[in-house]
Amino acid sequence: MVISKLGTLLNNSLTLHQSKQIHALILVNGLHHLETLLLRRLLVCTTNHSQSTRKYVQQILFHMQHPDVFSWSCTIRSLSRDGQFGEAFALYVQMQRSGLFPSTFTISSSLKACGRIMCKAGGISIHAQVHKHGFSRIVYVQTALLDFYSKLGNTVVARKVFDEMVHKNVVSWNSILWAYLKSGNLDMAECVFGEMPEKDVISWNSMISGYGRAGIMEQAYALFYQMPERNIASWNAIINGYIDCGKIELARNFFDTMPRRNNVSGISMISGYSKYGDVESACDVFDQMGEKDLLLYNAMIACYAQNGRSKEALDLFNSMLQPNVNIQPDKMTFASVISACSQLGDERFGSWVESYANELGIIMDDHLTTALIDLYAKCGSINKAYELFQGLQNKDLVAYTAMILGCGINGRADEAIKLFEEMMAARIYPNLVTFNGILTAYNHAGLVDEGYKCFTSMREYGLVPSADHYGIMVDLLGRAGRLHDAYELIKSMPMQPHAGVWGALLLACSLHNNVELGEIAAKHCSELESDTTGYHSLLAHIYASAGRWNDAKSLKGNIQERGISKIPGCSWVEQS
Repeated sequence: MVISKLGTLLNNSLTLHQSKQIHALILVNGLHHLETLLLRRLLVCTTNHSQSTRKYVQQILFHMQHPDVFSWSCTIRSLSRDGQFGEAFALYVQMQRSGLFPSTFTISSSLKACGRIMCKAGGISIHAQVHKHGFSRIVYVQTALLDFYSKLGNTVVARKVFDEMVHKNVVSWNSILWAYLKSGNLDMAECVFGEMPEKDVISWNSMISGYGRAGIMEQAYALFYQMPERNIASWNAIINGYIDCGKIELARNFFDTMPRRNNVSGISMISGYSKYGDVESACDVFDQMGEKDLLLYNAMIACYAQNGRSKEALDLFNSMLQPNVNIQPDKMTFASVISACSQLGDERFGSWVESYANELGIIMDDHLTTALIDLYAKCGSINKAYELFQGLQNKDLVAYTAMILGCGINGRADEAIKLFEEMMAARIYPNLVTFNGILTAYNHAGLVDEGYKCFTSMREYGLVPSADHYGIMVDLLGRAGRLHDAYELIKSMPMQPHAGVWGALLLACSLHNNVELGEIAAKHCSELESDTTGYHSLLAHIYASAGRWNDAKSLKGNIQERGISKIPGCSWVEQS
């Protein structure tokens, strides 16, 4: 009676809660042979499994009384299908340790996972097992191997596997074509494309993408119109090609004439507009899209955050969580939103992210933790940032840079310098943002010679100082009273100095009462930022300090007459 009832239930679609209830009945009644059926039904009934569903499926698998290869293979394939490639390969390793021998089905799914996460060692070990278990002549195993080496860009081994295949199908040809395209060997890719006995839409799309990445849009365009049939991916390939070449308007023309679009089309355009700073056009594309998924929201939130539109990023994130939308955020969402909060100086969001991510089963990996480090550091909570930094498994350039910059702008120069030295000892080489942080630290500490040496070393790492780096150095030299050195440095700049550079010199002249250079700096500031002529307040102070009362009075009169305000200060920290 119980078996019959359970059999009927297991033929229906099941939620996670229902599955747990059925599992309880199976265990209570000792019907362990039905666990396999429950597991398969759970995998079939739910797509895009949540962290809790995946965890429960694996618990069933690990505690089955009668484990079988097919159940393990179905779970590995399901994880790979859902994009959980790391978990899929980890499960394959666990299966090996349990003493079960893999099937060809397991091998192909695991190779796919290794290819997606670029796990070279894992894929090679599976290749060895292919030979060990006698699977090397099975077509879809060979195709999985070919796909794995193609994704690694290893054209030598990929070609060897391809040449050993007795029966080649269009999937095999597409894999070797992709191998050459990924490695940048366009000539060999063209040869393979020409030799293909049969081409499908994927073959044509691959070549269009290859020409696009190489910047040869004339060929891409020609192929696009030669195609016997096109799908959405064909249109997306030509759009991405034009975006990569910087021809965003041509990309938009193709986007607007697409017979059908998917969210990938919208994401491509939003990312392209974001890259070129055209947030309004990105927003227009986002609004045009019909049913919006998580990836589309992520693209638009990232666009806002990357272009300094922090409030809009947070507003869109908030709308995504509303009951009428109810899209669950992922790591990428949180990373962009944390970046937006960093720009606003709002650290209150940090602890909420940590607790909400934990509630959703999202693991705080190094990428997400580094975003939080950046948030806390910019908001002045260096101790919190340090605690997270010390807990990182791998301290990379981004993490070190966030800490160095945070310490630098918060006046903790000694710690910034120590971190910089630690980073260099670990053979992690700085980028422009790192130098921004360390130079700021030297500036706060008043270490002129050390700062100048650091500044001149930038070219040793193939870096060209930006106007911001020059601005920090001008400030450092100026505060130390080396005004003429600061002025000469400005004159040596290979780019046009912005108002911040001249403003640093003007401030130094105010500190040291240098009228001559102060007048020069104020003149340039006014020319560059006519709407912020409060720089004249500093010049009036310089005149007064030099005893030039008439000039000071005249300048102050002009300020009052024109309603010029003093230059406002700024802070990373939000005011409550």
